[in-house]
Amino acid sequence: MEDILISILESVGYEAYRQGSFTDGDKYPEHFFTFWNNSSEEAGYYDNTATMEVQDFDVNFYSVDPEKTYSVLRAAKKKLKEKSFIIYDSGHDVGSDRPTHTGRGIGVLYMED
Repeated sequence: MEDILISILESVGYEAYRQGSFTDGDKYPEHFFTFWNNSSEEAGYYDNTATMEVQDFDVNFYSVDPEKTYSVLRAAKKKLKEKSFIIYDSGHDVGSDRPTHTGRGIGVLYMED
């Protein structure tokens, strides 16, 4: 599932990384996505068997340009919806380890049969 998520995010034009994958010494790209899998749960039980799996992700975008922090995340949100992802929040600020970057995130669900 992460490969699909990465592919969709990178189709917006920026690389995607697992949240927390940069070390203190790494240089941040000017603009990039991160993601984190909050949970993977079985759901939709029938006859004591799960009929689907629900993947819950945080998707964040970081940029040296505060306007892009919003506009690029909106573009990603649109592409994710087109690929049947459910966006369950309108967006929230996320902290950055670098004073040069601002961050914004959304909560994303994907349900697999």
